[in-house]
Amino acid sequence: MAQPFFIVSSGRSGTAMLHKALSAKPGVAMHHEYAVEVTQKLGVQRYLGLVGESETRETLRQIYPLPVMDSRARLWGDSSNKLSWLIPDLAEIFPEARFIHLVRDGRKVASSYFHKLGDECYDDASNARMQAHYDDPARVPAPPPEKPYWWPVPRRGKREAEEFRNWDQFQRIAWHWAEINRVAMTALAALPRERSLYVRLEDLRASPAEVRNLYEFLTLPFQDSDFAIFARPHNVNRPEDRLLDRSQRSQFDAIAGDMMRRLDYAGTAEYRVKY
Repeated sequence: MAQPFFIVSSGRSGTAMLHKALSAKPGVAMHHEYAVEVTQKLGVQRYLGLVGESETRETLRQIYPLPVMDSRARLWGDSSNKLSWLIPDLAEIFPEARFIHLVRDGRKVASSYFHKLGDECYDDASNARMQAHYDDPARVPAPPPEKPYWWPVPRRGKREAEEFRNWDQFQRIAWHWAEINRVAMTALAALPRERSLYVRLEDLRASPAEVRNLYEFLTLPFQDSDFAIFARPHNVNRPEDRLLDRSQRSQFDAIAGDMMRRLDYAGTAEYRVKY
């Protein structure tokens, strides 16, 4: 049986790059968003309390243990932002699993989601459908399983729950970046320290020592040539980079400024991505 590990993030943060880098290492069976058609919906349902612990873990037990057990590799990994909502459940199912929390400057994440995914992420119609189901799940059936519907909304009783209903698509994306990182950090803080590693995408691109530290965490050998794969963006269907405009910067700061400070991005200039 392989040792499992999971790379969690907000998405648009380098999960595809890590998938490519780790896939090249001998002894690693690496996946990107394994069984995503199940885990995306399940993660949102779990976060919103639409399914409980028992049902969530039973579903995950139908997905992950068999491929991990059958793998001939020493390590079995899944790089998927969808799992950020499911960390406590995966940690319980796999007591030996390790987690990598991959973070990227939220301004770049929000811009990438907004400009590159378009209607796949928090468009008005799909978000309204998800909100209606959450508000009254007994009377409003769950949305179809397609990706545009299954993005979380704030939970009842949260300060931003009512504000969210009047936000535009970009504001919803900014909230998502802050909240998914908050959830991941809270879940990982409850685990023994040796089970998780926090790493920023910008540091992986800038420092061979950061890549070495990542590989050592996974007990993988590191060579200087391993750093090269981190120098260029991956999973780029549309090679464009847009800085936030003045209105977006104001919206983002109001919603996600606290998380930017928590992750040490506050006070830094928004950078451009070189393709």
